[in-house]
Amino acid sequence: MKYRELGKTGLMLSEIGLGAEWLERHNRDEVKAVVESCEAHGINILDCWMSEPNVRTNLGLALAGRREKWLIQGHVGSTWNGQYVRSREMPVVKAAFQDFLDRFQTDYVDIGMIHYVDEVADFNGIMNGPFIDYIRELKENGTIRTVGLSTHNPNVGKMAALCGEVDMILFSINPAFDMRPPSENIDDMFADEYDGSLSGVAPERAELYKICEREGVGINVMKGYAGGRLFNAEQSPFGVALSPVQCLHYALTRPAVCSVLAGVETPEQVEQAVAYETATDAEKDYSATLASAPKHAYTGQCLYCGHCAPCPVGIDVAMVNKLYDLAVMQEIPASTVVAHYEALSATASDCIGCQECETRCPFSVRVAERMMAARKVFSR
Repeated sequence: MKYRELGKTGLMLSEIGLGAEWLERHNRDEVKAVVESCEAHGINILDCWMSEPNVRTNLGLALAGRREKWLIQGHVGSTWNGQYVRSREMPVVKAAFQDFLDRFQTDYVDIGMIHYVDEVADFNGIMNGPFIDYIRELKENGTIRTVGLSTHNPNVGKMAALCGEVDMILFSINPAFDMRPPSENIDDMFADEYDGSLSGVAPERAELYKICEREGVGINVMKGYAGGRLFNAEQSPFGVALSPVQCLHYALTRPAVCSVLAGVETPEQVEQAVAYETATDAEKDYSATLASAPKHAYTGQCLYCGHCAPCPVGIDVAMVNKLYDLAVMQEIPASTVVAHYEALSATASDCIGCQECETRCPFSVRVAERMMAARKVFSR
């Protein structure tokens, strides 16, 4: 298992994590079997947004005696009144979060998530009211160690990344969702029709990833499989099926991404997810599959997939492209971006314009032109 730092938090997370949503419908022994399988494979991050009491109790029992081996991502604002309710009513919110701590048999969570904020008005209400005061109180007394926010809306994600209160975001990332424009309604992400107006990664989503990378705000990924629809060619908007490993690789190659929280409910599904760690480059390759799909809209857009390699002069073309995209977000490139660029063993200035990389690019990116542009940006 490989581990990545979550933004600037200092927390080292397994790049494959446990999304516990589906464990609601399993008993104590089955939940324990999944947790033990995850731990055996080096998974150390668990997300639990569910408010249903039994699943919290079962997870707490499964973690008993091994709490120090796990990073827990627990949600504030997910409440229960016989069914799940997202709430901003502070007495209800506080009682539900205390219930989380009690059932997990812990006095702190490593990442305290401001739960499910898809509307700009909701974000503003949280950040200008008693909710954020409660979050600050929890962080000050050590009940939460890191502040996160979960959203499916890149506009809200951008606000969170720039507000100075949020250390990381939980965001929905997969190649199908990435083509979707911002929305305050999660159901829009699962719409059946992808019309001709869609063209590769929606700019708002691409911008969010770059902002998070620049600001050191880590991203953990939810819905990496798009609810499983990407595994079925008939349900996939691309007209082809992707594998779990390909979906994981897509998410893990986005800027700022730390861990993908795979939704699993059996040890066998844990095995399918951690197979990523031993998969070959060919098995991970999502780009060739998307490029050959009957329906795709990524032409001309660099997805940092690495198909351009090897460069005859040793340039890491995908990394230069990523740093260039980060650099042009500002009139003067951020010093950290420049430092990463200058630390490369070969840069865009070493490009000889042979265009061999372009013959290998699945999406017809004009790489040589981008190398020239990067050379100009980084020579200012």
